Amino acid sequence: MNMNPSPEFKVTNRLSKFQTKALKGTGVLVTWKPVAQRSWTQALRCAMQGLCDAWMGEPNFRVHVYAGTSITALGFFVRLSLTEWLWISFAIGLVIFAELMNTAIEGTVDLVVGMRPDPLARRVKDIAAGCVLVAAILSTVIGALTFFPHLIVRGV
Repeated sequence: MNMNPSPEFKVTNRLSKFQTKALKGTGVLVTWKPVAQRSWTQALRCAMQGLCDAWMGEPNFRVHVYAGTSITALGFFVRLSLTEWLWISFAIGLVIFAELMNTAIEGTVDLVVGMRPDPLARRVKDIAAGCVLVAAILSTVIGALTFFPHLIVRGV
């Protein structure tokens, strides 16, 4: 195989320069392929499609979005300060980000492994789910430290 592609072709990943055969044991085939430049609006459209796919296909993503919306409403109710809003926004964003990454990792693992059981695939998926759990626990701590003083003052 020709290791020097023509100018209209771009390297699709870091290994493409060095590896032109399937990576042993991975099921990943490294190939040259044309890569078209996308406009900013096309990239934004793809990102929005990804969010829609996550919304339609991932019940946990919807739960986290609903929880974030509820926490935002509670924040308006107790009149959070700017600093408190920064912490709450970080916590909500962290959980949603972790859930999206978990979804992407699980989808990638499923794509590579398929239906065959693989202990490494199970481990990777469990670790990704653990990341979501850590993000949720951290967000719960941030929410408790932020909201408890407001709720105690209000007598709720």
